[in-house]
Amino acid sequence: MSLFEFLKAMLFGIVEGITEWLPVSSTGHMILLNELLPLNVTPEFYDLFQVVIQLGAALAAVILFWDRIWPFGKRRNKHPMAKSGILSWVKWDRIELWIKVVIACLPAVVVGVLFDDKLDELFYGPVCVAIMLILVGAAFIVVENLRAGKKPRIRSLARLDYKTAAIIGLFQVIAAVFPGTSRSGATIIGALLLGVSRRVGVEFTFILAIPVMFGASLLKIVKYDGAIAASEIALLVVGMAVAFGVSMLAIRKLLDYVKTHNFKGFGWYRIALGVVVLAYFLIAGKL
Repeated sequence: MSLFEFLKAMLFGIVEGITEWLPVSSTGHMILLNELLPLNVTPEFYDLFQVVIQLGAALAAVILFWDRIWPFGKRRNKHPMAKSGILSWVKWDRIELWIKVVIACLPAVVVGVLFDDKLDELFYGPVCVAIMLILVGAAFIVVENLRAGKKPRIRSLARLDYKTAAIIGLFQVIAAVFPGTSRSGATIIGALLLGVSRRVGVEFTFILAIPVMFGASLLKIVKYDGAIAASEIALLVVGMAVAFGVSMLAIRKLLDYVKTHNFKGFGWYRIALGVVVLAYFLIAGKL
């Protein structure tokens, strides 16, 4: 495996680390990148690579949100399950958050496990990706206009109720079915429509992504029936490591961004990217 292939794996890691968290569709960017600068690997391994590389991004989210998601430990335990005994070490508010995450994940998990291969066969391609880039981009602009001047009813993760979490999970199914939607894009739009503040919507989306990305990667690994060479494992490790480092920056930056900005800019970017994807594949004669 040449040094150039490892440099390309690093570039894939950079793109993954940025686009996995910004609501701009990592799939759309990966398709373009693989067209312009493809990895010299088999199609089967690339299919594995583009999913499993998400593990690096997921690990970054685990580290950054560790204090929000780890439910054990007496230190700063403001909401223990019991006043004394072993349950006093369990943080009920963290347990409750995980219950909401599980509720929100269930629809996408069911769809992914039952129909993953069929959905890829039906919808994975530049046309679907480009259309969803444009449609979800337009949705961001419309939703932001609808929400303009309105105060969100949910301004903290603690106030996010089970019903709202479940509905946000249904929006995530759209991303599971149609590549190019963007998992974060779909759930953030759902959160905004339900009266969740931008920051809380982003935080819940990022925490929600942790089990989804780990699960999707595990599913791909289990289903992969080919042999993996040591050089290919090295490419995966490089891609995941870079995705991890870039994700650490991207997550922090987006959380800071939404304090004072809306998502219209991402909407316009998605629309422009969707047009570029369609134009590229049309000119290349691959549609």
